[in-house]
Order: sequence, then C-alpha cells, then structure tokens
Amino acid sequence: MAKTQYWLIKSEPSVYPYAQLEKDGKADWTGVRNFEARNNLRAMKPGDRCLYYHSNVGKAVVGVAKVLTAAGPDPTAPGEDWASVEVAPVVSFKEPVELATIKKTPALKDMQLLTRSRISVVPVTADHFKLVLKLGKTALPK
Repeated sequence: MAKTQYWLIKSEPSVYPYAQLEKDGKADWTGVRNFEARNNLRAMKPGDRCLYYHSNVGKAVVGVAKVLTAAGPDPTAPGEDWASVEVAPVVSFKEPVELATIKKTPALKDMQLLTRSRISVVPVTADHFKLVLKLGKTALPK
C-alpha cells in the first residue's frame, strides 16, 4: 500500500467552508487554476490526508479531509488541462490553527503554507501535519 501523503488545500469560507464539506459528505475539488497547484492535485492518491485551510477570511486550518479519488480532468474546465480530485471530511479541528500561530511556531517555518503562500494546494510533511493537528487539539479518528 502506498505511503500516505499529506497536503494543505485552501478554500475561502464564503465559497466552500469545511462545514459544507461535512454536510455534503464529499466534494469534487475543482477550480484550481495554477500549474503548481494542479501538479500537486495530480500527485494526490486515494487515502492521502489534507489540512483544510480557510483562506482570506479566518486564515486558519479548520479540519482534515481525505482524498477519495486519483486526479482526473476538472469538469469545470472542459477541454482544458486542469485537474480535480474528490475529497471527504475526516475531522473538524477542536480549535482552528490560525495563520498567526503557524507563523510563530518555529518548527513550521518551512511549511509551504508560508513559503508558497499563493499556491492553493501544497504538500505538507508528516511532521508538519502532526504538529498542526496537535496545535488544533485534534486527533485523527481510528
């Protein structure tokens, strides 16, 4: 079985908040229009875990999602070379981990949320993933 990879995906809470993903049960992660982010989507595998980040308003990691499908064409861009995956909710954070907290945590200084801040889908190391969960006082369900 492939080793689980970790990612951070961003959505504006006014567009698609984590609570909506929980309500819907799953969603196609579409609309990514950046080549680096698209390539990250293409690298995702079913079972991978994603930190769910509310961007622009809130600016915090608020939950964990899991990747359900390998990347395929983005149905919102027919005939174009964009990708999408399907994701499902795993757990909502007990306490959101705000961007300010991430910035002031020395062990997270190399996190791509900070170093590649304009990219909406970025890889996350296993250590960073675990630390953000700890900061959010949240554990993955067994």
